Amino acid sequence: MDDFDEHLYTTRERLLNEISSLNDEEFNRTIEITKWSIAQICHHLLKTENLFRKAILLGLDQKILSKTERKPIQIVLDKSVKFQAPKISEPSSEPFQVPQIIQLLSDSRNKLMDVLVKIEDISILKEIAVNHPRFGNLPLDQWIELLYLHEQRHIEQIKDLKALR
Repeated sequence: MDDFDEHLYTTRERLLNEISSLNDEEFNRTIEITKWSIAQICHHLLKTENLFRKAILLGLDQKILSKTERKPIQIVLDKSVKFQAPKISEPSSEPFQVPQIIQLLSDSRNKLMDVLVKIEDISILKEIAVNHPRFGNLPLDQWIELLYLHEQRHIEQIKDLKALR
């Protein structure tokens, strides 16, 4: 788990460093009508993490072993490749406060880590796959990797938005 722990931790720290100094107006400002605010990006990350945790729990619960090939999930780091967020992970349009989102992100991460620390043999994560809306059957270890890669993508998006103010 240590490798996952380290990536999940350092990526989340980077996210919190990007948002913690923002005031609520900066946090909720939209630059273009079609683009998300930083608050909405964070809400999307929160919803995504909760969905990923549920997918991992489902996989661990069902324990359906499947020989699934590794997917090229690093594509999410390529900002030139546009992705449409699934409806279920789209953020709310309501305004958020920075401390509120930080607390929600912390609660969500704690719930995820509670699931991950209970896995006795993490090699099982490579053998169980759950359907992902973009990548199809995705081994559970790649769900975890995708979670922090996805967050890294959005950290870059947040940096871009902050540079526009």
